[in-house]
Amino acid sequence: MKVAGLVAVACVVIGWQAAALQRSGPRLGQEVAVPRHLQDGEELKLSAPALVAFGRALFEAQWTDQDGGGRPLSKGTGRAVSDPAQPLKGSRAFNRISGPDANSCQGCHNAPYGITGGGGDFVTSGFEQADRFDFVTFEPGDTRATRGALDESKQAVSLQTVGHARSTPGLFGAGYLEMLARQMTDDLQRIRDQLAPGESRPLVSKGVSFGSLARRADGRWDVSGVQGLSEPSVAIPSGRGKPSLVIRPWQQAGRAVSLREVTNDALNRHHGIQSIERFGSGTDPDGDGIFNEMTRADVTALTVFQAVLPVPGRVIANDRDIERAVWNGEQLFERIGCSTCHVPALPLDRNGWIYSEPNPYNPEGHLQPRNGRGFRVDLADASLPVPRLRPSDGQAQALQVPAYTDFRLHDIADADAPATDRRFLTRRLWGAANEPPYFHDGRFTTMRQAVLAHAGEAQVQRRAFEHLSKYDQDSVIEFLKSLQVLPPGTSDLVVDEHYRRRDWPPRPRIGS
Repeated sequence: MKVAGLVAVACVVIGWQAAALQRSGPRLGQEVAVPRHLQDGEELKLSAPALVAFGRALFEAQWTDQDGGGRPLSKGTGRAVSDPAQPLKGSRAFNRISGPDANSCQGCHNAPYGITGGGGDFVTSGFEQADRFDFVTFEPGDTRATRGALDESKQAVSLQTVGHARSTPGLFGAGYLEMLARQMTDDLQRIRDQLAPGESRPLVSKGVSFGSLARRADGRWDVSGVQGLSEPSVAIPSGRGKPSLVIRPWQQAGRAVSLREVTNDALNRHHGIQSIERFGSGTDPDGDGIFNEMTRADVTALTVFQAVLPVPGRVIANDRDIERAVWNGEQLFERIGCSTCHVPALPLDRNGWIYSEPNPYNPEGHLQPRNGRGFRVDLADASLPVPRLRPSDGQAQALQVPAYTDFRLHDIADADAPATDRRFLTRRLWGAANEPPYFHDGRFTTMRQAVLAHAGEAQVQRRAFEHLSKYDQDSVIEFLKSLQVLPPGTSDLVVDEHYRRRDWPPRPRIGS
């Protein structure tokens, strides 16, 4: 669907909302961002474009307290505030560090070009785990734990220790990424389920190694050889339970399984909006007087909107010198080992581009497949926003997702980084060039700075980059600069500086 088509569908949906509101009787003086919510089951009756348009409206909604925005008596974690005598109201309603910290999803996800669903500037960075505080103040006289200045051990926190700074990630191509993660989880679990007592096998999916898994002679699991997965995915349930081995592709430290999990958590953490599926029906966990703030159908619409966002592409100017440098840098990127983790493309097969809600690996507290019929959408549908990935001629059973990631956690931090803030998902490089700032905490303004900051597991690659000639270093940067989010409506994945289609790789004459 072209941008104009999406706007048209959005107008239809908004008109439908208005008509439904009139049928139920308008409320004079009402100030809400969303006058009517979907009722559970309605999401299954809407067409994909209509559901996407409604999800977009929710993503862009500027929540008010009449919508349920804000959480006077609850933390971003969902727990009750430590001091109910000081609710998060009035001047305490918003807090840039511990939240609520945003009026809308779009407020942070809006770059580049002001596109809904993109990344964000440094000003939109969040502070992971700081939401365990009521309202961070850093006031020395505040003596209650997790109220405003002291942690759980009653130790004073600072801006550097209250939480982990995280830059706002772009969501382009999100549906393809989640479906890749689901397929890789399937592969790892299939290997796990074929293991007999006393055996050990490598965990490999789509060419990416996650170490090895073993079973002792008594049948118990040995996960000591598993690599690149988060702790919840290698945890062994009590008794003789199996490690889940679930790939968690969301959040910088790989903590979330699905877009839906991220959405449910972010609604409460950043906006103070509680979804029914996470907090229950007929409840008011944050004490703001508003019940059932977000229905299951609403969350499905919001999640599907993110899942069908277009994918990033390449911008390569029609300039002989730039062409040579980009092609040289692309080859060097692989030669010096960067592609070991930033895998250029991973195959999505078995019709994996048919995105479905809910994710079968969702944790408890988020919609499960057993809860009823789900929603499906073909990510390769030509009517969805472009550019898109589609199976190539002669490859009807697979398509390549050029995200430049391996879905693994890696320790690339320097020696001064705290132990709790070292392992991160390999950053997806598609779209990176025009979604600054860089690194997990957004501390760098250029990609060159980010490359030179690689340490730990990536130290060999960083040193290889440092030993390149100046021209070769510049070539790698020119290659990275070509990986961009394209303007809305751009149909081709590789374009020139005027966003006209161009062929790539270059013809042999360029390297001659």
